[in-house]
Amino acid sequence: MTHDSSISRRAVTRSVLLGSAALLLGAGGRAHADSRAAAGGPVPGGAVLTLPAPTGRHPVGCWPVHLVDDSRRDPWDPTIPVRELMLTVHYPARDVTGLAPAPQMPPQAATWFGRIAPLTPLHLPAAGVNWGATRSHSFEGASPLPGRRPVLVHSPGGGDPRGLGTSLAEDLASHGAVVLSVDHPGDAAAVEFPDARPYREDTVRTTVFRGDPRDRPAVARTMIDARIADLHHVLDRLGHASDLPLPRGLAETLDLRRLGVYGHSAGGSAVTEVMYEDRRVRAGINLEGHLDHPPSAPGAAAEPFPVTAHGMDRPLLLLGSEGFDRRQELDRSWRALAALSGRRVRSARVADANHWIFTDYAAMLPRLQAAGLITAAERNALIGTVNPTASVPTVRRTIRRFFARHLAGR
Repeated sequence: MTHDSSISRRAVTRSVLLGSAALLLGAGGRAHADSRAAAGGPVPGGAVLTLPAPTGRHPVGCWPVHLVDDSRRDPWDPTIPVRELMLTVHYPARDVTGLAPAPQMPPQAATWFGRIAPLTPLHLPAAGVNWGATRSHSFEGASPLPGRRPVLVHSPGGGDPRGLGTSLAEDLASHGAVVLSVDHPGDAAAVEFPDARPYREDTVRTTVFRGDPRDRPAVARTMIDARIADLHHVLDRLGHASDLPLPRGLAETLDLRRLGVYGHSAGGSAVTEVMYEDRRVRAGINLEGHLDHPPSAPGAAAEPFPVTAHGMDRPLLLLGSEGFDRRQELDRSWRALAALSGRRVRSARVADANHWIFTDYAAMLPRLQAAGLITAAERNALIGTVNPTASVPTVRRTIRRFFARHLAGR
């Protein structure tokens, strides 16, 4: 069994010294400077939050993709006869001159997120934040940079929109990867589609969740099963990338021999099982996702995923936080997997951190605290006490290095 390591306070402190300039000032280059200026501009209607700039040498393009799987019905709404997905693709761009930085979340999704987020277990502020004003550091429709690139598929946490993984996806793209972040409709807080359909009158679907899905075993199982099927569909569609509605030239850059997956919380659970089931995936990272279904009744045992029962034969990083309040039940499945996988599965934890440290909240919540919109205790319960000038570079670097090592060109 692989020894559980910790990303120590000393390492995090070094990140403050090495990474604070990049986090607060951004990386050099016109594209990054322009996006920072746009992100920081005054917008009426509440506090405007900003995201840390990517650290790589490439400007970043982005593109929304709408997929329809007509082989299955929607798992959350029986009146929808197909399964729809929304993705954002982040990729190294050739040139972003004249383009404006894209929003972190589409406008209608951001509006609904602001209404829903205060009602979730995160208890974000009900007023005082303009969620739609946050700008990314990527540029929609930018020309892709030619070359062959590793491909990473990202699944966010339960109830989270894909936009909350923007900062990490952009950083990976700035260092040369193509990243596809997947929204899971009915699960994610709010998903905005490009148009209405006969079976879906509105262009936005909101979450069906009330509380933590893992506290409702049937809901938790449907959530994970749906995500696994969603991700398999994305991987299958990538096998025919030339048929996808992508910017010209982007499909030709996808090197599917270097395919990785990563996900946070329920997304980490799903990508780990998908990696086990699909040998096209060469490496994966689970950011604090359980690897079993919760007990179906009080006193019953949790049901391990197939990957947990049989082990993993390719590189997998289990990356958690030191302060996660469900760590004991998480460790149960992580230890079981590691015991069957030898050195192929490694684990580590970020010191002084909590569960949402792997999302854009790592940079956003300290700003909400500084604005008096959340308390220190509320911030610490979600991301821990670690400063974002330490946590953001640490998480980014850990994930980049893992994929650089295991998805090296053949």
